[in-house]
Amino acid sequence: MSTSRRQFLRRVSASVAAMPFVSGRGLEAGWGEPNRIRVADPASLISLDSNENPTGPSSRAMAAIRDAVAEGNRYPYELVAALREKAAAFHGVTTKEILLGCGSTEHLRMIVDAFATRGSGLVAATPTYEAPLSAARRRGIPVAAPPLTADLRLDLDAMLNAAAGAGLVYLCNPNNPTGTIRSKSDIEGFIRAVLAKSPKATIVVDEAYFEYVDDPAYDTVVPLALADPRVLVLRTMSKVYGMAGLRIGYAVGHADTIAALGAHSLNLNINTVGAAGAIASLGDQDHVRKERKRNGELRASTRAFFEKAGYQVAVSQTNFLLVDVRQPIADFRKACQDRGVLIGRRFAPLETHARITIGTKDEMKKAVKVFADVLGVSAQAG
Repeated sequence: MSTSRRQFLRRVSASVAAMPFVSGRGLEAGWGEPNRIRVADPASLISLDSNENPTGPSSRAMAAIRDAVAEGNRYPYELVAALREKAAAFHGVTTKEILLGCGSTEHLRMIVDAFATRGSGLVAATPTYEAPLSAARRRGIPVAAPPLTADLRLDLDAMLNAAAGAGLVYLCNPNNPTGTIRSKSDIEGFIRAVLAKSPKATIVVDEAYFEYVDDPAYDTVVPLALADPRVLVLRTMSKVYGMAGLRIGYAVGHADTIAALGAHSLNLNINTVGAAGAIASLGDQDHVRKERKRNGELRASTRAFFEKAGYQVAVSQTNFLLVDVRQPIADFRKACQDRGVLIGRRFAPLETHARITIGTKDEMKKAVKVFADVLGVSAQAG
């Protein structure tokens, strides 16, 4: 008998019923959050808080995962090698230009260890994905984090001004938590300018949400990373591929840069079922196309609801929206939680902005009614 994700979560939550509380799920939900949401039954909630893909892995990936469980007693050396070869072939590169990792999170720790020092710090944005900034600060490495532009995009001019003497420059494009992008030409021009100003810097472009983008001005900078050892691109299986819980990511770049980064990697950082699922997923681009369509339609309808209700929404190219709800985010978030919907945490300095992941069609229908109730508007606004 098959077990649904919700049934599984109910079983897990029941097994820890004696605990005071169970935190809301999601790796992202814990970043910089001193007071984590208390959830007695996580399976009873609609989780729109961690930018997860609510549909999970593709059917081909699930079949590979089920088959791989039987090999869980063996070390996954062969599967890891096969995944490296699959990722390399997917990008048209050699295996020396691919570095696997435990999601993107391991890479974001590794880039700080490999390229930033107390004398040549990190440049990023405020707000952006916090992992590399948190890693740098824990190590006493200086961080320069200029704010975003008025339209909530990366301020490349401000980041360039801060980049003199930097060891590491981090660009999340599309950016999390805003969902906004900078065009390929913008990013390439920025990279050229930074390397002219700070030639010893390494520039890392995090393309975690790459597959969701439909703006024709956007594209990957993998070709630039292959040509220049001072540029690196990160990808993940956590988002469109629906494998956040299996922790698979990879870096693409010049062989010399991959070797330097790999010196800071765990020896065996990929698990059997994750590797099997990732191999199958990379071979199932029809699933990606379907997910892009599903997500795009629900993103558009959810955006329309908020905008017709009079709320400003950042132009997102991801699987989430950032909405200015014009009230303290802690209050809005708690009110939504009390009605059964989890949304993203606070992202300073955007104190009134709610980051809302796009769930399933049924989840978004229910969530929009909750948002309308909390905001005091009609659920038919969209």
